[in-house]
Amino acid sequence: MFHYSGADLYCEDVPLADIAARVGTPAYVYSSKIVLDNYSAYHEAFADLPHTVCYAVKANSSLAILALLAKAGAGFDIVSGGELFRVLEAGGDPSKVVFSGVGKTADEVEYALENGIHSFNCESDAELELIDALAARRGVRAGFSVRVNPDVDPVTHPYISTGLSEHKFGIPIGEAPAVYERARRLTNLSAEGVSCHIGSQILDPSPILEAVDKVIALAGTLRGAGFAIRHLDLGGGLGVAYRPGEQTPPIRDFIQSLHARLRASGLCIMVEPGRSIVGPAGVLLTRVLYRKKSGSKEFVVVDAAMNDLIRPSLYRAHHEIIPLRRRNLPEITADVVGPVCETGDFLARERRMANVFPGDFLAVCTAGAYGFVLSSNYNSRPRAPEVLVEGAASRVIRQRETHADLVRGESL
Repeated sequence: MFHYSGADLYCEDVPLADIAARVGTPAYVYSSKIVLDNYSAYHEAFADLPHTVCYAVKANSSLAILALLAKAGAGFDIVSGGELFRVLEAGGDPSKVVFSGVGKTADEVEYALENGIHSFNCESDAELELIDALAARRGVRAGFSVRVNPDVDPVTHPYISTGLSEHKFGIPIGEAPAVYERARRLTNLSAEGVSCHIGSQILDPSPILEAVDKVIALAGTLRGAGFAIRHLDLGGGLGVAYRPGEQTPPIRDFIQSLHARLRASGLCIMVEPGRSIVGPAGVLLTRVLYRKKSGSKEFVVVDAAMNDLIRPSLYRAHHEIIPLRRRNLPEITADVVGPVCETGDFLARERRMANVFPGDFLAVCTAGAYGFVLSSNYNSRPRAPEVLVEGAASRVIRQRETHADLVRGESL
């Protein structure tokens, strides 16, 4: 849905230069059609298999994005009380919410119980005991899954790999039956599922398939021991193409490759995709401020910075950077850098890119996931606005912050 028509870059039917001129830069822009198409790819690929697609809110928690998905029937995977608040504000169904995360607080668990979420993905005996005690106080039974760590290497960036025994997430799969047995005495808990998530930005699905086989086997063992396991939570993790020509597993093909083994399990399936739904749906618009040379080094200085999109600095992540208006000029090789007072403030290094000049607009591509949600006010920079495109219409779904917003809540 991001495409050139003539010389101009469009999102759906809207020229991105029009949005940049209207709301200023930097600014995030999202395609509603891409979001919904990617969600539908998951939902439709499961066909008649009982399932729930729980969008991972941490990837992009904009209320308008959540509302789009809620209206489409999505469930939600949350990792904080604040994310649950956002889901509820956006009209999400709490009975389709799963609460993941290694460090849930008592207040967050209380809030989730109060709102009747579907279940908790638990990561320790202590967490199970806390949820049991708080559920007893309310006179309810809380559904839970133990998040197991299958010790599978997802072959991804080490910061977003979660399935090895050295990581903080989950319980070693070999220890999981004993954890479920100890949970039998917790009378306000109901062991309803098994959960697993091995990492993010996975381009080769074979590690996920290996983990799925291990989790299905564990579920069979638990059912044989008398636990009423009803669902498997397989997490998310499918990657998206950040570089030209990068091969990614098509969503439908990946889910269909699981059909036979999932159908044989007889269980309801939950998945928690985030990046693969919203990643390709967003771009970060930025304006060229200056061109600068330092010896043989070329710099393109733009008004977006690491506080707007930290992925290149944090992960050395690659994002394509393309002009909103194409010209027939030779390409250049340059570092694309921002105004923040850090050498690590860059969006690209030694990038072969379009020849651009001060005042030109650029799009930083595939920025719909882990873009705005990781942004900050570092250097006292107001956070960018967000814009949602729906066909030929666009609307601001988050206003640009003001200087007054920077000090809201502070006192002298």
